[in-house]
Amino acid sequence: MAKVKVKVKGPGPMVLGRGESKRETIMTFFKTAALTAAMTLGLAGASVAQELNFFTIGTGGTAATYYPVGGVIANAISNPPGSRGCDEGGSCGVPGLIASAVSSRGSVDNVNAISSGLRNSGFAQSDVAYWAYTGTGTMEGQPPAEKLRAIAALFPEHIHLVVMADSGINSVADLTGKRVSLDEPGSGTYVDALLILEAYGLSTDKVTAEALKPDAAGDALRNGQIDAFFFVGGFPTGAIVELASSVAIKLVPIDGEGAAGLTEKFGFFSASDIPDGAYENVPATTTVAVGAQWITSSDESDDLIYEITKALWNDKTRVLLDVGHAKGASITAATALDGIGIPLHAGAERFYREAGLLK
Repeated sequence: MAKVKVKVKGPGPMVLGRGESKRETIMTFFKTAALTAAMTLGLAGASVAQELNFFTIGTGGTAATYYPVGGVIANAISNPPGSRGCDEGGSCGVPGLIASAVSSRGSVDNVNAISSGLRNSGFAQSDVAYWAYTGTGTMEGQPPAEKLRAIAALFPEHIHLVVMADSGINSVADLTGKRVSLDEPGSGTYVDALLILEAYGLSTDKVTAEALKPDAAGDALRNGQIDAFFFVGGFPTGAIVELASSVAIKLVPIDGEGAAGLTEKFGFFSASDIPDGAYENVPATTTVAVGAQWITSSDESDDLIYEITKALWNDKTRVLLDVGHAKGASITAATALDGIGIPLHAGAERFYREAGLLK
């Protein structure tokens, strides 16, 4: 009987997911252990031992864009033992890999979790990743996260400033004295909301700042508990779709001199529109956008990241991205290197060179 090699790779200790109870975490832990044991027994009769790897992808809140996109990608790159081969109509993921999308507070949280070894990878805004890697900008004074590496640029993220349609708030300047949710500290939205306020001559001293994720912020706006909230993410995002379907809202433009100053000072920002119809009865709105990126640590195996990158850009993954989420069509190999301000992981770099996408 051939020996079976099972290698579990991941954060190690049980970690409470966002909104997850201790009991749920313990149950998940034992379910995973049972799955691993079952796979070990099932593979015991195999002629060749197969290595099993777990790989986590830090995303964002469950009502935002990162989480569902992370789920699609995790599914695409996974290929558990016993799966049908890619050429047999099965998974085209990495053999032996089980990837999972993990809810988190967002970009900053993901960067910190990767740097500490808590997560294998995660999504982050391009500005947050660069500032963390260099220890500059909003991360000035903190040790540079020099092990951060990029796997791919994913899609543009637009800054939403959401208010009730009859609020009388028509510009960022109108937020003075209002109750405004900036999202939670640890999110990319929080970082960018502060920069936007500053660009328009405001600060947290001139608004009543709240720290709510987009789903909770939508409820608070609908119930009159806040006057506005920021959200940075790919459109359409579930929380705002749901809100727009139940009450009349509008998006406040982020344009004019404030936006021009922002894009001039920070090269990660670009002027862009959220189109008409992205949200029910909300017309096209000019705003600014940043790029969403998939990042990891240089400590991750070059061969594993090479295989993950290869699986991400497999033709079958293209189909999953196109049908899995409205933002999936924006995730393309042609734009995989756009706006990346940190080094590529060596494994990803090898793939892009072989594919002719990197000279």
